[in-house]
Amino acid sequence: MAAAGHVESGESVIDAARREAAEELGIDIAAEDLVPLSVMHRTQGDHRAINERVDFFFECRRWTGRPRRAEPEKTADLQWFPLDTPPRPTVPHEQYILRHLRAGTLPQVTTFGF
Repeated sequence: MAAAGHVESGESVIDAARREAAEELGIDIAAEDLVPLSVMHRTQGDHRAINERVDFFFECRRWTGRPRRAEPEKTADLQWFPLDTPPRPTVPHEQYILRHLRAGTLPQVTTFGF
């Protein structure tokens, strides 16, 4: 299960993660329950600013509410998957994170596409 999105003006990355989880999954996460996993600087290599991103990945094992597809028009499904068999398709930079998380080799800061 995952939520993703952009940080809005005046919002911290922690607040953004909590807001996205509420909007997309219908759950409430306390800030202290977000555990940083990795930060990824990624590019699509086309030198367009829109394709230069910094992603923050968190682990969360406690929340309030029952996860659901809170934005069904934006999602195909919501399921739990083991780390060794993520859903298909999974975007390449997220595959990278999941593969290294599973192997225990996830760096705190990484790059992708450079």
